[in-house]
Amino acid sequence: MQNWAGNLDYAAHTLARPSTLDELATVLAAAGPVRPLGSRHSFNDIADTPGTHVQVDRLDDGRPAVDLDPATGVVSVNAGLRYGEVSRALQLQGRGLGSLASLPHISVAGAVATGTHGSGDSNQSLAGPVVALEIMTTAGELRRVSRADDPEVFPGAVVSLGALGIVTRVELETMPSFDVRQDVAVDVPWETVLGSFDAVSGAAYSVSLFTSWEAAAVRHVLFKSLVPAGTVGERPAAVPGLRWATEPVHPLPGVDAAACTEQLGVPGPWHERLSHFRLEFTPSSGAELQTEYLLPRRHAVAAIEGMLGLVPRVAPLLQTCEIRTVAPDDLWLSPFDEDSVALHFTWHPRGAEVAAVLPAIEDLLLPLGARPHWGKVFAIDPAELGALYPRFGDFKALTERFDPGGRLQGGYLGRLLG
Repeated sequence: MQNWAGNLDYAAHTLARPSTLDELATVLAAAGPVRPLGSRHSFNDIADTPGTHVQVDRLDDGRPAVDLDPATGVVSVNAGLRYGEVSRALQLQGRGLGSLASLPHISVAGAVATGTHGSGDSNQSLAGPVVALEIMTTAGELRRVSRADDPEVFPGAVVSLGALGIVTRVELETMPSFDVRQDVAVDVPWETVLGSFDAVSGAAYSVSLFTSWEAAAVRHVLFKSLVPAGTVGERPAAVPGLRWATEPVHPLPGVDAAACTEQLGVPGPWHERLSHFRLEFTPSSGAELQTEYLLPRRHAVAAIEGMLGLVPRVAPLLQTCEIRTVAPDDLWLSPFDEDSVALHFTWHPRGAEVAAVLPAIEDLLLPLGARPHWGKVFAIDPAELGALYPRFGDFKALTERFDPGGRLQGGYLGRLLG
């Protein structure tokens, strides 16, 4: 079995998809390595194991797969569901999530466990709204860990890389449903971006910049703006002189925009605008590799200026690069411990050439406080990466409490934890 991009063959010899908690406990009672597996959108071996992969997308614990508490606004969801499925169910009940990733195709547990995110100066990663998790440990014990009841453990249990057990439920804060319009500015000069980065990133609820770096302008800037109920809203006005797209665009140059969420300022519900792609289509291009670095927002301009100096090495391998902002949280292995900027590279599937250029990018970005996304391809040594997280020692101790036999430590996770 391969990951979604097809660049990795998993080493697991068995895939288990239990339908009940008792079946899951039986799977975990068997000896040997085991790892949770989500929607397989990781590009490295963070989810790999030489033993058994476990998916919980078929798990039925007797509760609705999307179980909203109308009194608190907290929703408990099957951890194997995709965000697109959860979002549709919430919209039917008049509720929403504050942020979504570019793809609605990713599983809730996998996205949360790796610190995956959307965009917006005030929007946290997808792990930010988590208030509780239900986790079955390798001993077969079902544990609930919540922010309210387990404040000393909870920040280490959310972005956990699947190192504590098999997450079966995730509880998320929701908000009343809201409408969004999406407008696309084209060919925004680098001078505008570098001279007014805060104005550009703050001009809408969610902002994404797409570039191939070699041009004199940013190819597309997606502005996703909140729309007052019953109105069509307006284009962002904080950045003057923008030129607006008159037809839908795809983040990748030359690709049909049919798979993208609706643009051109047409308002619609949050779940049909915050992601870049529609759930019913193949996301992005499919034939790709991805790398992402998250660094303090205060270094955004320096990072962008440095990347412009790497154009000869980077541009020939690149399909597109997305620049986004993310709000901070308090989670131990989240890279967002302050206001952050994300540089996301979508590469052509040329693994050896991409691997050769990553050290140059890291030589630029790591001194600026960058850390790689846990599920992408990067070059930094595992021991060096762990040292970039102040609470990494506490996290390692937490994994030993939940999984004393180290059965979950396959693939990259095993190298990370030593």
